Amino acid sequence: MSLSVAIVGRPNVGKSTLFNRLVGRRLALVDDEPGVTRDRREGAARLYDLRFRAIDTAGLEEAFDESLEARMRAQTDRAVAEADLVLLLFDARAGVTPLDEHFAGWLRRSGRPAVLIANKCEGREGEAGRLEAFRLGLGEPVPLSAEHGLGLGDLHEAMAALLRRDAEAETVEDGPDEGGPPDEAGEGEDGRRPLQLAIVGRPNVGKSTLVNRLIGEDRLLTGPEAGITRDAIAVDWHYRGRPIHLVDTAGLRRRSRVTAKLEKLSVADALRVVRFAEVVVLLLEAEAALEKQDLTIARQVLDEGRALVIAVNKWDLCADKQGALGAVRDRLTRSLPQSKGVPVVPLSAKTGHNLNRLMDEVLAIYEVWNRRVPTGALNRWLDAVGASHPPPMKAGRPNRLKYITQAKGRPPTFALFCSHPQALPASYLRYLENALREAFDLPGTPIRIHPRRGKNPYADDKRKRG
Repeated sequence: MSLSVAIVGRPNVGKSTLFNRLVGRRLALVDDEPGVTRDRREGAARLYDLRFRAIDTAGLEEAFDESLEARMRAQTDRAVAEADLVLLLFDARAGVTPLDEHFAGWLRRSGRPAVLIANKCEGREGEAGRLEAFRLGLGEPVPLSAEHGLGLGDLHEAMAALLRRDAEAETVEDGPDEGGPPDEAGEGEDGRRPLQLAIVGRPNVGKSTLVNRLIGEDRLLTGPEAGITRDAIAVDWHYRGRPIHLVDTAGLRRRSRVTAKLEKLSVADALRVVRFAEVVVLLLEAEAALEKQDLTIARQVLDEGRALVIAVNKWDLCADKQGALGAVRDRLTRSLPQSKGVPVVPLSAKTGHNLNRLMDEVLAIYEVWNRRVPTGALNRWLDAVGASHPPPMKAGRPNRLKYITQAKGRPPTFALFCSHPQALPASYLRYLENALREAFDLPGTPIRIHPRRGKNPYADDKRKRG
């Protein structure tokens, strides 16, 4: 059974710090500014012998209208409803506030098993606030310092007692476990590992709306406000039996406009996601497609060696559809020649138009990104290319192309052995790259060609004779 544990509390009490401590990585953004976390974030966590899924949530606010705070509160409500156990944090140094009292009452009424945590209890600090929290009616507060890792043993004891009690109650109610196949939710029908797919783009182009439409639920916060998403939020999902690790990212603005510390952290988090992705979907707006910042993002994706798919969103609002699509392809050809063959998919995240086509292109470009080319076919191609268009000479002597082999995939990377590798100009390497694309059907994926000088078989004999 996969247990889930939700971490809740008012803003700035250390929920994301505890989340990072439990998952063992700095996944969630942490800052002194209140309200950093907006979406709920999940991660595989461990506390001694306990294994569970930790859920980081936004700071609890008493809001029920159409505001951003109310939408954040709805996400927290959903996390609590799905959790097997809830950790309610409060700031022991600040003491129990009316908001802490309100949400402790809300948690008691929900009936969810809960552990009350007095965070920021470094040394004797916060002891008065911890004792004050007995009146919240959630049992003895566990003293903890999430930042320094103090009190984790006490937290383990409290969590284990509640989880053990619930497990015993389930056994009595449902009967003994008859066994069965292990949970393979993380793999597809054929046992393949998840495809790492990232959604990137400028702020407010519809990235979170696209993720919600793909997975079929309101998992991520959306709205008219720009820059709602701050953390990179990962969702595990299946498309036609294929497991997908789908990651929504914060909007990427021009570097000169990013001045606030929190936005810098969000941008760094988004770029980290790109580095670890396999396929990246760059989302554009139909009426303002491929601006300078879009091209910068696309160039960063290709420089990282990731497979790229361009999605043009809000297609239902575009007046001149043919003109917009032609403009995108023309701009790609002129400004990003290394993107030759990158698929461009017009879609509407709001209505769901063309989402199947988008995912089909993602799977197709992933296969190209992983493709291996036989060495024999490569060298026959190299002989033909070298004969029809030989490289420039080096000091009046021919620069012979001797041998080529694919060193690795993801992206396709080739080692080219020649007489004078340093003398091969960048323009000739681009020519070879384009010729490789056409000859071996490698559209849209980055291609790496590394010139090498072959080992001279006579060099050792000369040194021995000398």
